[in-house]
Amino acid sequence: MSDSSPSAAAPAADAPAFDADIIVIGGGPAGLTAAIYLSRFLLKTLVFDRGGSRASLIPMSHNHAGYPGGISGPDLIARMRAQAEEYGTRFVDAEVRVLSACREGSFVATAGIDYRARAVLIATGVRNRRPEMDPTFHDAALASGHLRYCPVCDGYEVTDKRVGVVGTGERGTGEALFLRGYTTDVTLIAPDGAHDLDAGQRACLAEACVTVIDGPARDYAIEDERLVLTAAGAALSFDSVYPALGSDVHSMLAEMVGARTENAGCIIVDTHQRTSVPGLYAAGDVVLGLDQISNAMGEAGVAATTIRNDLAEARPLRR
Repeated sequence: MSDSSPSAAAPAADAPAFDADIIVIGGGPAGLTAAIYLSRFLLKTLVFDRGGSRASLIPMSHNHAGYPGGISGPDLIARMRAQAEEYGTRFVDAEVRVLSACREGSFVATAGIDYRARAVLIATGVRNRRPEMDPTFHDAALASGHLRYCPVCDGYEVTDKRVGVVGTGERGTGEALFLRGYTTDVTLIAPDGAHDLDAGQRACLAEACVTVIDGPARDYAIEDERLVLTAAGAALSFDSVYPALGSDVHSMLAEMVGARTENAGCIIVDTHQRTSVPGLYAAGDVVLGLDQISNAMGEAGVAATTIRNDLAEARPLRR
């Protein structure tokens, strides 16, 4: 666990004039939900969006409430951004590369030029680790549903279908057993050579009738409406394949100003989404918890309300 304190961060000696009351870093569901709330709280809100939110890669979400028939990730993001802009949120389509804490408690976000705010919300999310495949092929397989990353989101869509899980160990075992609740045909394939499974994991997989095959998993292709790969010298064919390879947490900016993170890199927050650094908040997948749009939006609503009240306590908000 990283246990950096706010005093460990080097403060910015000189800071530009205030550009916003609050800077939101991240343009996914958490960041955009927070922006809608914050702007409706009449706070000057600036969102940095470098693009590439995981939500923007979802071909169709069927478990997001209020959209019978589903809604695509890009459509949802576009609607949320338009709603935030309607209430006055400003957007900078750029990546924040440096975040600095100033002596008097404000923050400076550097994205080509410096922007200053009284508080910052980190909503930078995570990035899934991908199997070894051509990026163009990856995106096409994801769009067609042959490649899937979230069994909580779309396990329903593979009901009674043939499913492959590329992974091993605790993560791979857990995902294979979760998907076994939807279909009798689940195969767990090691990504790189022999499986790393203990006796208990192998026993659970055997009891659930999950087929276990050593890797490496390579040579992905789509043939006859199925995703085909090779493993253990054989060609395997699936309706959908789930990579269970983990993810990388985008918590670097929070760590720059001394925020505490847990072992996997997720930002540690209290029940009101405050980090260990005063004035710094976090919401969404960058925080440890259920990686779901609904959860990210809920955390963002809590964070935005906390930010509004914390800023008002420091300096009353008056019209």
